[in-house]
Amino acid sequence: MRFRTVRAVSYCGVVTTQMIIINGGSSSGKSGIVRCLQAVLPDPWLALGVDSFVEALPARLQASDDGLQIGADGSVNVGADFTALDAAWMRGIVAMARAGAKVIVDDVFLGGPASQRRWQQVLGDLDVLWVGVKCDSEVAAGREVARGDRVQGMAALQAEIVHKGVTYDLEVDTTRTESLACARTIAAHVG
Repeated sequence: MRFRTVRAVSYCGVVTTQMIIINGGSSSGKSGIVRCLQAVLPDPWLALGVDSFVEALPARLQASDDGLQIGADGSVNVGADFTALDAAWMRGIVAMARAGAKVIVDDVFLGGPASQRRWQQVLGDLDVLWVGVKCDSEVAAGREVARGDRVQGMAALQAEIVHKGVTYDLEVDTTRTESLACARTIAAHVG
């Protein structure tokens, strides 16, 4: 059963997907899938990821109680300023979709279903395809070491927790499946 909480304007009974929200842990392969999706989807899609949001934060919030804290073990904690800016970021993305842009969001639902609900509250009547990107924690941990830009342990901590209680239209697993194949599977579900 597909989980479609919202619907978009339909033309001749066909629902048009306006956003794809991809959730998965660190180093699960989301970014590669997003790049491949942009290549295989016939229309142009903007890609907006949580990493870009974090990079846009003022330096003082990138390691503070009010902003973002990444522990030595890879744990992630966010403060009030981060949460407020994240909510504004979500509303901004939804505004772009309402203005006619098709948008792929690469996110990490650290709060599980609460993170999904935060998105649902701002989406309104937009048609969204919810995608879970899963990856075996050991494989994700290996990718984490190879990429060298993450605190080791983050991938293992996030591999399962970001999916608990989250409902998807579609799940892909990058443990043994390449990004392009996953992107083609997702593209086949875009209305």
